Amino acid sequence: MNLDLLFDPLFRVPFFTGLLLAALLPILGLYLRLRGEWLAALGYAHIAGAGGVLAPLVGVPIIAGALGGGALVALAKGLLRRKGNDTYALFILIGWSVMLLGAAYSHHAQLIGQALIDGQLYFIGSQHLLTALVLGGLVVFGLPFLSRLLLREHLFPWHDRANGRPVRLQSVAFDLLAAVTIGLAATAMGVMAAFAVLFVPAWIAFALAPGWRWALLLAATMSIVAYLLGFVAAVLFDLPFGPALVAVLVLFTPLRLLVRPPAGRV
Repeated sequence: MNLDLLFDPLFRVPFFTGLLLAALLPILGLYLRLRGEWLAALGYAHIAGAGGVLAPLVGVPIIAGALGGGALVALAKGLLRRKGNDTYALFILIGWSVMLLGAAYSHHAQLIGQALIDGQLYFIGSQHLLTALVLGGLVVFGLPFLSRLLLREHLFPWHDRANGRPVRLQSVAFDLLAAVTIGLAATAMGVMAAFAVLFVPAWIAFALAPGWRWALLLAATMSIVAYLLGFVAAVLFDLPFGPALVAVLVLFTPLRLLVRPPAGRV
């Protein structure tokens, strides 16, 4: 076990990229759970994986293929005005089949597909970090505005429509933000790790937090702690990052299963 590896410059960009995504994903996961669309995490992650595998086959960067694929299906979902997990179940099937068929087409695509499954965070570059910073800015400055709409739509679903306020554009904007962020996380952490980071902390916080702001804080804190533990374990014991992170997140699940949720939570 070599502790010096944790401070190796080679891991700086991957570490901070993953740390930023670990803070962003559970926040988006809470809003997806609020909308009853928690399966979006796995749906968008599979679509991003398929886009990443197909990208080199058509001569575009992997990150562009992953983010572009997620953005396209988010727009399609918005135009079709489809809600609920059934749409994302279809995305999972499409993404899974395209990812494996694309990986079978060439050895290079096969290596990319395996990396998306393993979640080898250490090999990502500055493009991921810069994109994560841009998405972080969009979440910080854009989500507070979208948050009011999303919360009002959940608590008073006919309020905006009754007052003649269009909500479709804001809803599509959130779908795009979620899809692109999940797509970036899938190429950095791996498909299943991105799903776990978005799903598990939000799942626990949604049940245990006494209010919405506490839920946001609890989910982000839990995700960051799990990320730090997973990163350290993966580097020190030479493990694939994705499975290590998912294993740590699974250790948090007794909080949801054993602790009684507080009464009167919103």
